[in-house]
Amino acid sequence: MNDKQKKPQKLKARLPRGFVDRTAADIRAVNEMTAKIREVYEHYGFDPLETPLFEYTDALGKFLPDSDRPNEGVFSLQDDDEQWMSLRYDLTAPLARHVAENFNEIQLPYRTYRAGYVFRNEKPGPGRFRQFMQFDADTVGAPGVQADAEMCMMMADTLEALGIKRGDYVIRVNNRKVLDGVLEAIGLGGDDKAGQRLNVLRAIDKLDKFGPEGVALLLGPGRKDESGDFTKGAGLSGEQIDKVLFFVGIKDYAESAPRLAELVAGTSKGVEGVDELNFIGALVASAGYQSDRIKIDPSVVRGLEYYTGPVYEAELSFDVTNEKGEKVVFGSIGGGGRYDGLVSRFMGQPVPATGFSIGVSRLMTALKNLGKLGASDVIEPVLVTVMDGDVEAMGRYQKMTQQLRAAGIRAEMFQGNWKKFGNQLKYADRRGCPVAIIQGGDERATGVVQIKDLIEGKRLSGEIEDNASWREARVAQETVPEADLVAKVKEILAAQAEDRKRAGNGFEIPYDPAQAGDSDDDV
Repeated sequence: MNDKQKKPQKLKARLPRGFVDRTAADIRAVNEMTAKIREVYEHYGFDPLETPLFEYTDALGKFLPDSDRPNEGVFSLQDDDEQWMSLRYDLTAPLARHVAENFNEIQLPYRTYRAGYVFRNEKPGPGRFRQFMQFDADTVGAPGVQADAEMCMMMADTLEALGIKRGDYVIRVNNRKVLDGVLEAIGLGGDDKAGQRLNVLRAIDKLDKFGPEGVALLLGPGRKDESGDFTKGAGLSGEQIDKVLFFVGIKDYAESAPRLAELVAGTSKGVEGVDELNFIGALVASAGYQSDRIKIDPSVVRGLEYYTGPVYEAELSFDVTNEKGEKVVFGSIGGGGRYDGLVSRFMGQPVPATGFSIGVSRLMTALKNLGKLGASDVIEPVLVTVMDGDVEAMGRYQKMTQQLRAAGIRAEMFQGNWKKFGNQLKYADRRGCPVAIIQGGDERATGVVQIKDLIEGKRLSGEIEDNASWREARVAQETVPEADLVAKVKEILAAQAEDRKRAGNGFEIPYDPAQAGDSDDDV
């Protein structure tokens, strides 16, 4: 028998499926983007709110558990008091809980915005993650559709503040009441038709994917896809299908409005919905938001079991190249609508609410495609190199680093193995450091430092052919008194900033400083 202990297995580093690590570049890009969104929301009079990542599971509305372990769609755990808690699925249900819990202290209408991560316990796939960030804005306690109109205008202003020009986006608006009126008009009203209505709504939601012909099959007998899989249809007649397709196929709302009004005539919800759409259209037009920015579009179907009135969607209309090299329209980056029933679940009384949510990661991808994001203004730190490891030398290096920081300059003292000086300069190059500070024993004895402009040095290195010329030229490196350290570094950084500015204005310069920040992490 072998008593020799088995060698413990090395733990395998692995990222959970459906989750991603965020790099410094991604974090800064998100911060840059959300700061601009936040500024627009603040200008509209909205205030921030933060709710916890966990909520009691029964507060999550349609995601209530229907089994012993409530993990359908949400990540859940049982607290020590045997109550189920879940990671929030969106930012709206926590807002509804917060409003209901603090209803007597909140001033209505309550206008708030929130940014944060939400979690979906769903199968991950390409571009589909289990954790992602949303940025929401909501108005609670405003029953009139003027609040919905304002949300659409704020969405448009937000996209333009992010640099998306008119013509590259549109806010599309519909009303759930109109759709309910159409369904009632074709004989699908009443509780006994609820299942069939839901099938119709799901079919309409596939319009962008399958086109009118595919939706017609889903509304009727059913549809077989390319793999041979069959999806059962809603079982509508030809006349019913024609009316539904007319509604979702409306391109010019003003032109089609009379026929739509005729279609829903006699249905109270339908008539009310058309009136609300017309009201929203008039409000946004009077505020200068024409149909190239905010458009009435009956094909918008969102939140099949969620929204109760106007619904809206922000759509980007420019082309991007997908992973297959195909040109595709970017599409939706967020949306929302009126959800008058959500807060009321807690209150036992009507509490109107409307709001929208931006998918931060998807919008960030869009902005990068447009070149509106990712060109970070963050300058990498000045590197104070380490030549000697004794207490006096280390004290001087640390003092220099703190002097630079006190002057508002991003700086770091090298913390790795200082005995191989070449590795320090390699580190500075890979890090994209703009300047290196060097002080050996000789410099320390005379009270001077060497300051190396790494950006200029990299440019000039391409113009010098041999090491002898390099040593003779002493390119982009100066020796200055310690007292002049901060002033000289500021001078060099200012010159580099001017080069970046010239490059941004289209002037040709021999070396692009942006390339100095390249590293393996960017690939």
